[in-house]
Amino acid sequence: MPRSVTSLDSASDLSYESDEDYRIAQQEWEESMQELQQLAFVLLLPWVGKFLGRKTSYWLYDRYQRVGLGKAFFLGDPSQLFQHEHCPESTGTR
Repeated sequence: MPRSVTSLDSASDLSYESDEDYRIAQQEWEESMQELQQLAFVLLLPWVGKFLGRKTSYWLYDRYQRVGLGKAFFLGDPSQLFQHEHCPESTGTR
């Protein structure tokens, strides 16, 4: 009989070790995923910011070229809103 009690104790120890190992592995996995997420943010956010900044600056420079730096630049001028030099059909005169 003492042998069966010992075997039960060793089985519960194995179960505990497996649960503990699973918990540690899960924690390490979550830490690794968090590190990958931070790495992606460190690499992607500057690139996205650079891309959006350049798009915005090109758009603002084009607007400056078309309407100048005045009231129309900031508030918009409805007569020049859809004018483009490469689209003669959208000059606003019909």
